[in-house]
This record gives sequence, structure tokens and C-alpha cells, in this order.
Amino acid sequence: MLTPKERLQCALSGGKPDRPPCICPGGMMNMVTAQLMDEISVYLPRAHSDAGQMAALARAVYEKGCFENYGVPFCMTVEAEEMGAKVSMGSEVYEPHVTEYAIESVCDWKKLRPVNLKGGRAKVVLDAIHILKNGTGEVPVVGNLTGPVSTAGSVMEPVVFYKELRRKNKEAHEYMEFITDQLIVFGRAQIEAGADVIAISDPSGTGEILGPKYFREFAVTYINKLLDALQEEKMGTIVHICGQMSTVYKEVNEVRSSALSFDSVVSMKEAKEHLKERVLMGNVSTYALEFGDPDRVKMLTRGCVNSGSDIISPACGLGMKSPLANVQAILECLKEDA
Repeated sequence: MLTPKERLQCALSGGKPDRPPCICPGGMMNMVTAQLMDEISVYLPRAHSDAGQMAALARAVYEKGCFENYGVPFCMTVEAEEMGAKVSMGSEVYEPHVTEYAIESVCDWKKLRPVNLKGGRAKVVLDAIHILKNGTGEVPVVGNLTGPVSTAGSVMEPVVFYKELRRKNKEAHEYMEFITDQLIVFGRAQIEAGADVIAISDPSGTGEILGPKYFREFAVTYINKLLDALQEEKMGTIVHICGQMSTVYKEVNEVRSSALSFDSVVSMKEAKEHLKERVLMGNVSTYALEFGDPDRVKMLTRGCVNSGSDIISPACGLGMKSPLANVQAILECLKEDA
């Protein structure tokens, strides 16, 4: 029997493991729920800023039979905060969110701070990865980055950002170069701290929002720049993109990640037809995980497997009120069917 790390490594490299891995990376795809926090008496929002508590929650996800990985952080605001945006740390129910942007235009990008790896929440994430890496070597540690377009739309007002991609194209590319360079610094530091896999979530960089032309010009270009800077130092990379893929399958196939992850609006069967040679991850409905029951979750899990998903995961971040039994049902199903 493969260890969770071996199973995930096999799947990411395009192999056929004993059964599909079951993971939830972290970052946008947060796996912490209220019931899980109650189980170990460690709570958000404090764990967002405390490396020991962050690691404890990530470890509990595995130890309580939810998923076969550790993953940190549990939000998408670390990078934007590092560059100067103001962030509310949320509560036990609500995730951190940006409350004040750092700049007003792509032309202002030189005013942004570089990521500081020696302080703030970036250091908390790195310390948490280090703690997790010093535990069992059988469980893969997933580090997380917010994608370039989504980070750029968190540092400044996103509607203005999208307009300026067209109106101030040269400056927009300069801005995206800076953003991506900072993500590279943070991603490499996560690998050095012990992350086995880097997951990049870019929910704002969708084909629906950008259209195929700007999706390729901004989302694909800068995700690939980020991926290329990490390629030689990790077990694999995962890229999650939200929204429908029907208009951008060709462009998505240009993303040079080990695996592609999609949310529940994407048919995994359709995705497999368009992306035959790619490793696909997803996409059990988070609505069903929060409001359904274990039997329905198992039915959806089997549907993902039968439709060609190579790595099984929730379609997005878990709702904080998702019952633990529902979350555990994904992995239970995979083990039952192995």
C-alpha cells in the first residue's frame, strides 16, 4: 500500500496509484471547519497568525480522516497584506479579507512593498510548514500561493485593475511582473521550508472574466512564469482556476502545472475530453459537503472518479459549517472502493 505522499506523487507525475489521492490543498481551498476546530480546541482567526496553531489545524485535517495532506495557509490574503493591503482577519466563520487596497492604479506598483519573509504572516506560514515537515514524512505538505491575477486584484480595486489591463497595458504588465516576482520569492521560501507541493489558486483569473485573449496574456503568462521558477525544486504543482472552461480549454492546456483543478461548474468528463493528457483534480461539490449527507458526498465522489478525475478534492474551499462526517465521506468512499 502506498503512503499518502507516494500516492500523490504518483498521480502528479501521471502514474496510476493504487487509488486516487484525496487532498484539499489549503489557501483558497481551505479545509478547516468549525467542527474540526472544536475537535482540537484550536480556532481561527488566531491560527492565521500563530504558526503552532496553524500547523495544529493542518495536522488535524489529516489525523481526523478528512484529507491525505497538510496544507497552509487557510486564506488568500497573505500576499496582498505583505504588499501593503489592509486585511481583516475574519472570525471563526468568515475568512480574512482585504479591507483597504494598497494602490489605486497599476501605474502605482512601485509604491508596493516586497514580501518580507522574516516577519508578518508570510513568516507564520513558513514556520508552520517547517513544523509540519518535521512530523511524519508520509504525509505531503502543500504550500499555497494566491495566483498572480487574483493577487493583483486584491492589492488594488479589481474592477479598476481589469479595465487597466486594456487601457494601460504596458503598466499592467509591469505591475504583473512585480506581483509574480513576489509570489516566486514566497513560493521558493515555502519549498525551502519543506513544502512538497505548491498549489496556486487564481479564482479571479478566469476565462469568463478576462476572455480568452486576456486570459492567455495575463493569467496563463504569469502563472507559467511562476511555475517555471519553481519547477526544479518540488514534487509537483497544482493550479486551480474557477469558472467555466468551455471558452478557454486551449489556453488552460498551456498552463505548465503538474495538475489542473476546476470547480464544480466544470464537468470533469468534459474536461477530460478536452485535456486528455493532463492530470485533473476535483471536484466534489462544496454545497453538498455543507448541506448534503455522507451518502450524497460518496455518490459525487464516485462520479468524479468515473468521470476521469485523477486526484479527488473539494471543488472549492469548505463552508465552515460543513459537518465532519460529510468531509470524511470523500476519503471513506475512496478507501471502500479501492
